[in-house]
Amino acid sequence: MAATTLSSELFSALHEGLVIPAHPLALDQNRQLDERHQRALTRYYAASGAGGIAIGVHSTQFEIRDEPYNLYEPVLRMAAEEIAKANITRPFLKVAGVCGLTEQAIQETRLAASLGYDAALLSMGGLVDWSEQDVLERTKQIAAIMPVIGFYLQPSVGGRIFSFDFWRQFADIPNVVAIKMAPFNRYQTIDVVRAVCNSSRRDEIALYTGNDDNIINDLLTTYRFEVGGETVEKAVVGGLLGHWAVWTNKAVELLEEIKLARANGEIATEWLTRNVEVTDANAAFFDPAHHFAGCIPGIHEVLRRQGLLQGIWCLNPHETLSPGQREEIDRVYQAYPHLNDDAFVSEHLATWLGDK
Repeated sequence: MAATTLSSELFSALHEGLVIPAHPLALDQNRQLDERHQRALTRYYAASGAGGIAIGVHSTQFEIRDEPYNLYEPVLRMAAEEIAKANITRPFLKVAGVCGLTEQAIQETRLAASLGYDAALLSMGGLVDWSEQDVLERTKQIAAIMPVIGFYLQPSVGGRIFSFDFWRQFADIPNVVAIKMAPFNRYQTIDVVRAVCNSSRRDEIALYTGNDDNIINDLLTTYRFEVGGETVEKAVVGGLLGHWAVWTNKAVELLEEIKLARANGEIATEWLTRNVEVTDANAAFFDPAHHFAGCIPGIHEVLRRQGLLQGIWCLNPHETLSPGQREEIDRVYQAYPHLNDDAFVSEHLATWLGDK
């Protein structure tokens, strides 16, 4: 079976820059799938102006693949159904999280393709004993099925450090369409961008931030390198972020404002302050104070307050808010009221929940 590829419309949209939230998992108090709120979340992202969703990813909880849950197919299917029902007129990228050893990753990719997904966000977590060449070979096999978004994940939450040469070879793989950079590290982020700039495929790969600690600065930065005697520039055009799973409508407004600032070539120093505001809010949600232990419950807590989730339950009963995290979320809500989209959610929540 020939690999699927992005349509020209989706390719252009991906390179112009999209808000792609990482879709959470809605559970009830018995830690069973809450289909009503699961579908409401997808409707929220569709209505918010987002340019896509990523589901089956870290924010959806990796345990969805485990017995006795077996929720990987249901959550991907529900999201695809809701996107189809939404009749979205703008380009909208459906991204499926893919992980595991090669056989598992291939099975997940084939399932995602059968459900109409456009690209696979390929996790490289859990492959600590693999050589870089082994990881590259696995990537080639997935890219032979559907477009791949690479994922540089920080070591503190299960990722590993890869060399510049790895990313240089990664960029050369046909059907790699984007890379999500989330090492939370400037040096490693630069490695990825420089590697892509050194590839003949550099114009075929869009760069997306997953650096939740530096979102705005990433999106405002043009990288410039000398490659073969010529100057090559590359920008981080959008974000595929767990952080953008909340306050999504405001994230869409933010990215559009950033695009305008980039086009005008005038970056006001006020953007540096706004970057700190977003990072401070992210710290409350993602819980770096406790090594990110509360990152998923933190996202859930914001969505719970808005009525998009019933509670903060995770499949792992030990995964909950860290001490003081709820108070930190209170603080950033009070400090940065202009960042939340509570009014937008309140206006449409009844419709998303099927009450209207």
